[in-house]
Amino acid sequence: MNIRYFIIYPALIAFFCLPVLAQAQQAFTINGIFFKKSTDERIASATVTNLKSQQIMMSDELGGFSIPASKGDTLLFKKTGYTEQTQVVTGANDIVVYMQPIIVLQQVTIQGQSTKQELNSVMNDYRSKGLYFDGHPPLMAFIASPITAFYELFSADATNERHFAKFSKNELEAIEVSKRYTPQLVKQVTHLPDDDVVKFMQQYTPSYEDMRGWNDYELISHIKHYLEYYKRHKDGADLQKLY
Repeated sequence: MNIRYFIIYPALIAFFCLPVLAQAQQAFTINGIFFKKSTDERIASATVTNLKSQQIMMSDELGGFSIPASKGDTLLFKKTGYTEQTQVVTGANDIVVYMQPIIVLQQVTIQGQSTKQELNSVMNDYRSKGLYFDGHPPLMAFIASPITAFYELFSADATNERHFAKFSKNELEAIEVSKRYTPQLVKQVTHLPDDDVVKFMQQYTPSYEDMRGWNDYELISHIKHYLEYYKRHKDGADLQKLY
């Protein structure tokens, strides 16, 4: 038998098998959803980290997430107030993560009105004074009820209402930003000490308009973008945003 048979034939087999082996190692996207254990309550703003690639994603308001992974990678699931979990990737199948709440004994929680409720309560007080347009009455109001329209436009109550409406808008936008831009996420991405996490977040908090347009990857990229600059300048007095 020709010796070339023993050399060329195995080489051809290896050549044609290489794409198959490479395909097997390619990354795929895993989709999943977070639930509170033993309930149908979904968990928003939980993080999932691929410990091999160090890529981090965060669950949306419905508890859903997506993250690139390969077979054999380990995923870490975290959320403040819940026990951490890990899971080894066995394939591209969708996964469901049931998070176990951390139970703190002898804890007394006093739940008051939320910030949104408090702000709405103050705005309702202005409504009771006959101010219905946040101090900006439309043109039709001057035709239908000129006295009320002029009161809404020029009175001291109207001026105060306009100032409070602006303050209320800023507060509510800040709350929406804080739902995704959390100390947990910043610490997980930056590995900074707690004191530095606070400083970093104060200096580089994204705007509400930015957050509305960003997905999780863009938010994490924002954090990483400022991290090295922060490390170089955190002891100086000239920390500033980069453009």
